[in-house]
Amino acid sequence: MYTIQLNEKGTRTIEISEENLQTIEKYLLFRDLVDSTGYVTEAVLDKLRLNIRSLIAHQTENSKDLLDLCIDVIYHDSMKAFGLKNLILLYLDWKQNKAAEPTE
Repeated sequence: MYTIQLNEKGTRTIEISEENLQTIEKYLLFRDLVDSTGYVTEAVLDKLRLNIRSLIAHQTENSKDLLDLCIDVIYHDSMKAFGLKNLILLYLDWKQNKAAEPTE
């Protein structure tokens, strides 16, 4: 489990599971999400929510992992742009550490 901060004061946090990160990777949810400015805004969070909603609506197979990600993280009451930025940073760090692990 990983913990990310959802606001600047640090009073709100959320736990991110390994499964949540694997779901983000499986569906490439962060690909082309942030525009060329690099700023994560509320509009970027809305774009992510709409992308996920579209994926769920057009899914022919079981999308329980995507639904769990929505319930636990993306649609969390305290999730704002600051939290999404920290989630993206966690995902990038997780992906880099995963790539650095020796394969058996």
